[in-house]
Amino acid sequence: MTTLVPPAEKIGAQERRPSPAKPTVVLVHGAWADASNWSQVVSALSDDEYPVRAIANPLRSLTGDAAYVRAFLETVEGPIVLVGHSYGGAVITNAATGNANVKALVYVNAFAPDAGESATALAGPDSALSVPDPTAVFDLVPATLPPTPDTDLYLKPSTVSESFATGLNAQDKAVVAASQRPATIGALNEPSGTPAWQTIPSWYLLGTQDKIIPGSVQRSMAERAGSTVAEYDAGHLGLISDPNTVAQGIKRAANAVLAVR
Repeated sequence: MTTLVPPAEKIGAQERRPSPAKPTVVLVHGAWADASNWSQVVSALSDDEYPVRAIANPLRSLTGDAAYVRAFLETVEGPIVLVGHSYGGAVITNAATGNANVKALVYVNAFAPDAGESATALAGPDSALSVPDPTAVFDLVPATLPPTPDTDLYLKPSTVSESFATGLNAQDKAVVAASQRPATIGALNEPSGTPAWQTIPSWYLLGTQDKIIPGSVQRSMAERAGSTVAEYDAGHLGLISDPNTVAQGIKRAANAVLAVR
C-alpha cells in the first residue's frame, strides 16, 4: 500500500495557517485633550500589529460627539475594540449602542454613565473639579457670567498641574496645559442615553491616584457595568504616564474578542 506524503511546501503552508485578524482598536480622547494623548498607547499597540485609530472627539455636546464617533465606527470593517478616556467614556457609551461590530468597550479612567446621567454629576463632590466657584479651576470662554451651555471650559494651569496631570513631569504638564482642547459646559452636563455596556462586554482600567474621577467613583461605575476591572497606580492621565499598562489592558480586551471568534 502506498502512503502519500504531502510535499514539504504544503506541510509548511498548513503550519502557517493565518491566525484570525486582530480587531481594530479605536481610541477616543476626553475633555481638555486631543488624539495625541494616545501617542504612546498607539505605538505599543502598533508594535503588536493591532490596527489602531485615535480619532478626534469634538467636545461640543454628548449627543453630537457620540454621533460623530458612531459615524466613524460605521467606516471600520470587522470587529472593533472601542476605548474611551475620561469624558470619552461617556461618548463611547453612547456611540457604540446598536453597533454589532463593537465587540468590547474599554474604559480608561473614564465615565461609564447610565441613561440620564451626566459626566459632571458622576464625578461627585470629591472630584478636584467639583468646587463652589467654577472660575477657581476653569477659565471660561467667553468670560461672560453666568456661563451658558455653549461656554468653553479650559483648565487653569494650576488645575492641570495639581489635579489633572499628576504623575507627569513639569515639562509634560506645561504641554498639557498649553495644548488642551476645551469642552463645553453643555457637553459635560448633558444626560447620557441608553448605555452600550448593557449589551457589550467591557473592561475598566482604574487609576487609583485619579483626582478628577475618584477611584471610588470609577469602581462604582465599573461594577455597575459588569466590567472586568484592573487597577493601576496612576492619576487621571495614566494613558500618558503609564501607556504600557494601558495598552496591556486594551490587549486583554482584544484577546477576549479573538477568543470568541
